[in-house]
Amino acid sequence: MIDARNYAVSETLRDGTAVTFRAVRPDDKERIIKAFSQLEPESIYFRLFRYKSELTDEELKRVTEVDFSDVVGLVVTVGSGAEETVIASGRYLAYDAPGGGRRAEVGFVVEEDYQGRGIASRILKHLAVIARDHGIAEFEATVLPENKGMLAVFSRSGLPMTKRREDDVVSVTLALEEAKP
Repeated sequence: MIDARNYAVSETLRDGTAVTFRAVRPDDKERIIKAFSQLEPESIYFRLFRYKSELTDEELKRVTEVDFSDVVGLVVTVGSGAEETVIASGRYLAYDAPGGGRRAEVGFVVEEDYQGRGIASRILKHLAVIARDHGIAEFEATVLPENKGMLAVFSRSGLPMTKRREDDVVSVTLALEEAKP
């Protein structure tokens, strides 16, 4: 089984930027605060469905102190040591589905200067690998219809997808079988 608590993969983006996809840690609090403060209001709204300027202490704890069983959180960083900077994050929250099986709600955000470089798609792939290994059959996401970028990430994932419009949101379900080439 994948040790999600110690997950770390270094990759190079298509533009040559070296990044690390790794498990979030409690010592990431200051890096998360800084990353959140640099997000545009629209990115915050797309992720949280509301505007806010900072995370509460409880929200910060919930983001950085996860159990890596039901909740898995990854950050994407550039640099290392004191220069390590969080540029994106993703997480899933798993639960027992009615009728059996495990599902997880998934969400992520990428800092605007790094959008369009394939980071969100890679976060989704890393989370899917971990989730499959932990017996999760589907990801679910609730997306605002105007968040075209996130809807495109899900559509291009290669995972079997269903989506339905419900009130003012789009509900997306991704089956976590192996992606088609």
